[in-house]
Amino acid sequence: MNTENKALVAEAEQAVESLNAVKTEIAKAVFGQEQVIELALSAILAGGHALLIGAPGLAKTRLVEATGTALGLDGARIQFTPDLMPSDIIGSEVLDEAASGERSFRFVKGPVFTQLLMADEINRASPRTQSALLQAMQEREVSVAGVRHKLPAPFHVLATQNPIEQEGTYPLPEAQLDRFLLKIDVTYPDLDTERKILIETTGLEDAAPKAALTAEGLIGLQALVRKMPVGEKVLEAILKLIREARPEQTSDERVKSLVDWGPSPRAGQALMLAARSRALLRGRLAPSLEDVEALAEPALGHRMAMRYDPTGQAPALEDLINDLVRKAA
Repeated sequence: MNTENKALVAEAEQAVESLNAVKTEIAKAVFGQEQVIELALSAILAGGHALLIGAPGLAKTRLVEATGTALGLDGARIQFTPDLMPSDIIGSEVLDEAASGERSFRFVKGPVFTQLLMADEINRASPRTQSALLQAMQEREVSVAGVRHKLPAPFHVLATQNPIEQEGTYPLPEAQLDRFLLKIDVTYPDLDTERKILIETTGLEDAAPKAALTAEGLIGLQALVRKMPVGEKVLEAILKLIREARPEQTSDERVKSLVDWGPSPRAGQALMLAARSRALLRGRLAPSLEDVEALAEPALGHRMAMRYDPTGQAPALEDLINDLVRKAA
């Protein structure tokens, strides 16, 4: 093993220790939901954003707050409502008047100027307001009156969405959905976890997570993720999955007849980075086919659409993706 590889292995071992400490701190506030926590951390380690979808009361807000604390990031929360304006997110220019009578505009930063932004119930805001996040999420900067303002580094958005109550909501357009590296489904806890929740969260004391990392440390981990090697089998599996999921390129008759549009190259990038992140979270230096299978639906599910099936016999999109990834792997 050469010196460069030894240094990479040593860096990875240190990273695994740091990430285990982060997961321990998050677990103080969020019981169970190991898969959800792993997916959220995978998205952040990959340098991306995540969309958390689940019914009210499943600790989505608590998870985001605990994650920000454990990673040592400055955080802000925006409660999305129908009357929210773009300036409520990115900020606006105000007119200042000096003692001399001279007037000038000054930019007042909005809550998007933070390191971990929680966009709570993001689909309750109008499309115009939702679009205010597009540039921030993709380019890590915002433009106001023709002037570009850089966002802090790192910058991540963890958005939440309620899949049950759709009245008074605005579905996220495909362009914005594509900005989220992973879509994470938050489900109900199992019996033992729910018992623990009832006992430990209804007393006088509630354990609070502490910082186990810093923003600079997170940036270092994100750089490490991009240095991790990806084997040829994993690369081929990702390529095959992405191309087989597109109606124009697939050999699968179900995809040709049932899928309206398939994943873009960005979906492959997301899957590649998330697989590396998940491998690191699990103490491995390189991703495996199992990582690809586990992350296929979270990475592709919001980047594809099924056609209307009047027969009602079409498989669910999740089942179709899982079937395609098993064949690709």
